[in-house]
Amino acid sequence: MRSTAEALQAFETVVGRYLSELESLDMEQLLKKPNEEEWSIGQMYMHLIQSAQFMHLNNVDQCLAGSEATVDAAEEKTERGKGAFELGSFPPVRIRVPDSPQYTPKQPESKEQLKEGLLGVVERTKRTESAVSKVPESRKIIHPGFGALNANEWFLLIEMHYRHHLLQLERLKDFWEITYE
Repeated sequence: MRSTAEALQAFETVVGRYLSELESLDMEQLLKKPNEEEWSIGQMYMHLIQSAQFMHLNNVDQCLAGSEATVDAAEEKTERGKGAFELGSFPPVRIRVPDSPQYTPKQPESKEQLKEGLLGVVERTKRTESAVSKVPESRKIIHPGFGALNANEWFLLIEMHYRHHLLQLERLKDFWEITYE
């Protein structure tokens, strides 16, 4: 398993790619959805920002604090979770979650909102990285698909998640190229 320092460096590289892509897109491209079931590029960016801030990093913080949200140390990862961490990435398949008010991201208000959101995640991730190694591995919080993860695994998941969504970004950019060429 990679170190948190390596994951942080890889994360900054992936975020750099997202920021570069963002520069080349206009608001119309950020807001257009291929169909009603799929997200726009802007919604995908919002999802990345929100999931890192309110799920991944929040769960790292809960493990750090030893909050009551942590589960019994004997709890394990699911088979999907074990597989993802053995590979060091999500499987290259689309993961669909039904639309819901608490999960489906809102459209962004501006490119600046997305840029500031991504940079905010990078800053918080940098601040968090040094503390992760101090958390006992026995402190775990349940991930809905991967099972019980400790602070280190929640931290590594951030970069894995952002890297996984590069596939979606490419698919959505292809939609634009096909539709508007």
